[in-house]
Amino acid sequence: MRGIHDLGGLPDGPIDRSEHDYALWEKRIDAMMVLLGAKGVLRVDERRRAIEGLGAEAYGRLSYYEKWLASATTLLIEKGVFTVDELGRKMAEIEARAAEEQP
Repeated sequence: MRGIHDLGGLPDGPIDRSEHDYALWEKRIDAMMVLLGAKGVLRVDERRRAIEGLGAEAYGRLSYYEKWLASATTLLIEKGVFTVDELGRKMAEIEARAAEEQP
């Protein structure tokens, strides 16, 4: 059975080969993944497994770097680097800080 990521031999339309600027958050995700790989925390095969395991809806909806972020989050939780609760608390803290900064 094919996974959602396995398009080998299937028609899928043209590939956009144009160059584009990367958003700051995309650059940060790329840098984070390079560092996590260099430190031996995450391996390419693990990242691929996590991306391929996103499920059809998420895989189709998320952008390239959003898939990288989702895979890193999944793997770091699996490895016990942080918990879902810790991540939720940190995200709430950041959202609260951003709300305070808005006029």
